[in-house]
Amino acid sequence: MITPGDSQTDKPTLHLLCGKIASGKSTLSTELATLPDTIVVAEDRWLKALYADEMQSVADYLRCSAKLRSAMKPHLISILTAGVSVVLDFPANTLANREWMMSVISESGANNCLHYLNVSDEICKSRLRARNQAGAHDFSATDEQFELITRYFHAPAADEGFNIIEYS
Repeated sequence: MITPGDSQTDKPTLHLLCGKIASGKSTLSTELATLPDTIVVAEDRWLKALYADEMQSVADYLRCSAKLRSAMKPHLISILTAGVSVVLDFPANTLANREWMMSVISESGANNCLHYLNVSDEICKSRLRARNQAGAHDFSATDEQFELITRYFHAPAADEGFNIIEYS
């Protein structure tokens, strides 16, 4: 059973997702969205709507994602301070991304729950190939892009201040 970060308070929760490409982050975000008073904000949907024509490389993704984070931060804080929990389907895969997410938590006063999907590269690549073939995801990635992006992956640590739930 999935539970919000701190069920002893009425504060909303910012749910974060950490895992490599095709580890199951978006699938889990859909499940988490069934929690009461919870919405999903999905990076891939926003990037596709706003920047699809501009994103041809990992560098393009980094540039567009930074713009999106800048625009979304005040919006996320407003949602959380209004009492609505958010599943932030943005990758919490690097220290820098998690620092940005912690700033949203600090400024909103929300609880947090970092869902860490600890899935092997082999399983992720297999899922990625199947996802690419099905064409059901907003973006596809090659094995080479998976390897490049995975080089920057940094598993979360307890000393970062998040309430971590690990899925293996």
